Amino acid sequence: MGAEPTTGGETADLTGAQEYAAEWARHLRRLGFVPLDPVEAERLLLVHTVRLAQALLASDFTARPAQDVGRALVEAHLTEPQMLDWSVRTLGVSFCARVVPGRVDHPDTPARVAALQAAFAAGFARALRDRTFAQQERIARSAWQARDQIERALRDSEARFRAVFVGAAIGVGVAGVDGRIVEVNQAFADLLGYTPDELREFNVAELTHPDDAAGMWELYQELVEGRRDCARVEKRYFRKDGTAVWTDLAVSLVRHADGRPRFTVAMVQDITERHALQQRLRFQAEHDPLTGLPNRTLFFHRLNALFAAADPQQRIGVCFLDLDGFKAVNDRLGHHHGDLLLGVIADRLADCVSGLGHLVARMGGDEFVILVDGGAGLDEVVAVAEKVLAAVAAPVDVGDHQLTVSASIGVVDSPVGQTSAAELMKAADTTLYWAKGEGRGRWAVFDPERSARDQARSALSAGLPAALDRGEFVVHYQPIVSLVDGTMSAVEALVRWVHPELGLVGPDRFIGLAEESGLIVRLGEWVLGQACRDAERWRREFPDARLVVSVNVAARQVDDPSLVDVVAETLRRTGLPAELLQLELTESAATGGPGEPLRALHRLAGLGVRLAIDDFGTGYSSLAYLRRLPIHALKLAAPFVEGIRADDPTNGHRDERIVDALVRLAHALELRVTAEAVETVEQVERLRALRCDTGQGRLLGPPVPADGISARLRGTPPA
Repeated sequence: MGAEPTTGGETADLTGAQEYAAEWARHLRRLGFVPLDPVEAERLLLVHTVRLAQALLASDFTARPAQDVGRALVEAHLTEPQMLDWSVRTLGVSFCARVVPGRVDHPDTPARVAALQAAFAAGFARALRDRTFAQQERIARSAWQARDQIERALRDSEARFRAVFVGAAIGVGVAGVDGRIVEVNQAFADLLGYTPDELREFNVAELTHPDDAAGMWELYQELVEGRRDCARVEKRYFRKDGTAVWTDLAVSLVRHADGRPRFTVAMVQDITERHALQQRLRFQAEHDPLTGLPNRTLFFHRLNALFAAADPQQRIGVCFLDLDGFKAVNDRLGHHHGDLLLGVIADRLADCVSGLGHLVARMGGDEFVILVDGGAGLDEVVAVAEKVLAAVAAPVDVGDHQLTVSASIGVVDSPVGQTSAAELMKAADTTLYWAKGEGRGRWAVFDPERSARDQARSALSAGLPAALDRGEFVVHYQPIVSLVDGTMSAVEALVRWVHPELGLVGPDRFIGLAEESGLIVRLGEWVLGQACRDAERWRREFPDARLVVSVNVAARQVDDPSLVDVVAETLRRTGLPAELLQLELTESAATGGPGEPLRALHRLAGLGVRLAIDDFGTGYSSLAYLRRLPIHALKLAAPFVEGIRADDPTNGHRDERIVDALVRLAHALELRVTAEAVETVEQVERLRALRCDTGQGRLLGPPVPADGISARLRGTPPA
């Protein structure tokens, strides 16, 4: 099968193009006279078919080639109206399936096809109009020449002018500067359904139509006053039988020899069919073919127009809606049922705002938007959102299935002067995802402060990879102290971000972002390497301290098959003995279930690395499963330790009993216990009485750089 290369890397099917061009030529011959022999016609149409395919497949899309093809058909005198209708209709599914089959399912193909159809029709119409105007200009030149000849030889000029006037294929009328119609030809009379004598009884002003373009009659007034020489407009007339006809009207001023206005010559051509085609194409370009609702293009056109014309204090509201779980409907029942569901939802949305003047549009997929124009404020927009949620939630019969769906809605309301169209829609989109994140089936209102926090969070997330590459992270260490003799037995490695603008950023602001983006694996490996290098330096400088470094391991790192190899390689590269490294895992990461994570923990323990459960007591691990884990220590969750306070004896005694039970449990499993968040002397005394092994917290030592730990081991105050 042959193929025609394109600039976008895809190809058109040349065999399909030849078949399409042949069918195109056959339709031309059936529809009317073709001024070409069959072979020439087919060869010409094959060239145009390939041009259209190349335009559809181009990486930098433009509809200009389709406009050129439409013009070329007119220049080849292929102007049968039914041919234009057939050509535009088939330049869609049939064209794509046969000429560019690889492009049929591409998401931007419908928009490109619609643009090509519109450009094709526009090029055809403009070329036809230009040809008509050329004829009109020749007629006008003949009329003006006849005027000059009247002044030189009235009798001969009148005869020639009359021949042109009467025989013209388009309507020609002459009127005085007072508007009274002096003469019309038969074509003009036939166009409006009158006789020439009847039209000579009219004044131009009597041929008005309620929908005449604004300013049209002002143009005519300037014409008869001599302030302009010609005017051209598209105008609708009423026929004698009351029906309407669309015309292309060109009016020229004929002057006396001294320049004073003498009379006007009007030339009109029936463009009713062309206008109807343009209206259909415009509707298709601005409306969703599945639901019939206005599409994204029309919505933004209306929204931008409102911002351009509205008073700065006028309020504009938006309800941005997305169906919850619509993909599951497509996956389970098929796209046909999904399309039926969208049609029902579209009808319900239109009913919700019927009579209120609000615009409902389909933005694409399962997203819809309602534009609340000139509302009374947020309450009105929220009322629309609640009405929509109720309408969407009603059961929907689709084929043999009854479906119940819900929607999430982002609600935004703002004075025009405080935002822009782009900012309004960005806020609506953001708020829509807030609603989805809060449980779906609900609406959420835009909050500028929350949006600012989200943007700051997004900025931090986006900057994480580059920050790691630039070495902007540092590790601080918090002492873990024996509650028996007060010696420092271990340190916990805590990562910090030295942000170039925000200064020292704590892990609570970026660790979650790193986990969401997957960067936590790279970051965790870097922290592990840095902590092991510092710990090995302490081991060499203070061999008697036997200081253990404790490093947090995220759940995603535990799931990473390379974790054990990374730890083993880090220990080998830094020289740190395995027993001086402790890895801290959360309960959920350690007890996530059987399989690779559990095997990884056993392999780590096999290396000699110590394992600890962090924040113990806040998860849901069972004691039976805890016994299977190769762990060495538990770190009690901070809330239990914080609860041991003299100022709250009731809750303090309860938390103390919980800590007592957890310590006993850990010791029964031969595990050491570390209490976190130790802040007071009283907590130290109570934990020591409960036989808790070690503690960490501000009282026992804040997180400090590695040199601070060295100073503490050396017995000197940190610098």
